[in-house]
Amino acid sequence: MVIMIEKGGCVLRAARVSPAYRVVRGLVRFFYPRTELRGVERLPDGPAIVVGNHAQMNGPIVGELYFPGPHWIWCAGEMMQLREVPGYAFEDFWSFKPRAVQPFYRLLSYLIAPLSVLVFNNAHTIAVHRDARILSTFRETLQRLEEGGRVIIFPERNEKHNHIVYAFQDGFVDVARLYRRKTGKPLPFVPMYLAPQLRTAVLGEPVWFDPDAPIAAERARICEALAASITQLAEALPEHTVVPYRNIPRRQYPKNHPKERPAP
Repeated sequence: MVIMIEKGGCVLRAARVSPAYRVVRGLVRFFYPRTELRGVERLPDGPAIVVGNHAQMNGPIVGELYFPGPHWIWCAGEMMQLREVPGYAFEDFWSFKPRAVQPFYRLLSYLIAPLSVLVFNNAHTIAVHRDARILSTFRETLQRLEEGGRVIIFPERNEKHNHIVYAFQDGFVDVARLYRRKTGKPLPFVPMYLAPQLRTAVLGEPVWFDPDAPIAAERARICEALAASITQLAEALPEHTVVPYRNIPRRQYPKNHPKERPAP
């Protein structure tokens, strides 16, 4: 059942949370290791965009269960549509698996579809689309920010940046330009590094959007600054295995402190 609520002159949609989702969420909270969130004092008061390493499914789980205050997570719209889950899930999660086991993962991508739709349509998510519907993504994101919430984004794509993070899709930076245009206020981007092996997530110092700079330059600057900060947060922690964006064999997972190369 969907309830329509009027707020601030706008009609908002608030979906009733499914009892089945409450059960799933409770089970995940019970079995998933509790994660300590450090650096909360670095969060600016009010709205912010929090940008983290995806760490496969760990990022969304930690964001949903342990991030403080009102918050919403950008989620691929395909994972919220029953017919679109199998194709997206296989391509994004398992297409790099050895060919011998790919039939199993193709089957699995169909089996998880109903669960994916249940979870991502009931969790604190904002659907992210890759077509003209991206306008609805930005509208809902601005709405949540204006309400004083924080929006968590995991923007990595399948191109390696360094031993900690993959390269970022940079379109999320445009949210700050739209927010400034609509409210006249600056918007911070807060880096976050997740270390599942340490059961820890760490927040860094915010990076602020400059409305006077060309948007292409700001996209590049902010993405580079956030990636550098996330890398520094990772390297400042005790040695641990980094969970990469790409679902590669575990033996290929990097360490946060890469071994120094011997002198030539």
